[in-house]
Amino acid sequence: MPSLFEVTAGSLVGPTDGGTVTQATNKSTGVTLNTESGQITMNNAQLNAGVEVSFTVTNSKIAATDVVVACHGSGGTAGSYLVNANAIAAGSFAITVSNVSAGNLSEAIVINFVALKGASS
Repeated sequence: MPSLFEVTAGSLVGPTDGGTVTQATNKSTGVTLNTESGQITMNNAQLNAGVEVSFTVTNSKIAATDVVVACHGSGGTAGSYLVNANAIAAGSFAITVSNVSAGNLSEAIVINFVALKGASS
C-alpha cells in the first residue's frame, strides 16, 4: 500500500480495499470485515440517551500496532453519536458508540473506518 500521504495527480492515496457489513442482531453484535477500510451499518436497536455500546470487529488485516480511525458517517441523527475505535489487537478491534443526545434513539447508523498501518520499531 502506498503511503497515505503520497499525492498523485492531486489525489490522496489511501487503503486499496474496502467493504461493507451490517450488524445482525443488536448494537453489541460483532461483525467480520477483512478490509483496510469500510462501512459498518449498525443494527437499529434502541440506544438510550447517555448510554454507550461496544462491539468487536474481526478483521484479519489489523495488527496490534495499527491505528484505526472510526466516525459516524451517515444515517441517524447527526451530532447525536460519539464513535471511537479501541482495543486494537492482532485480527480485531472494538468500536464504541455513545448516544450523546437527550433522547433514546433507534437508528441504523453507518460507521466509516480506516486502518492506518503502524509499527513499534
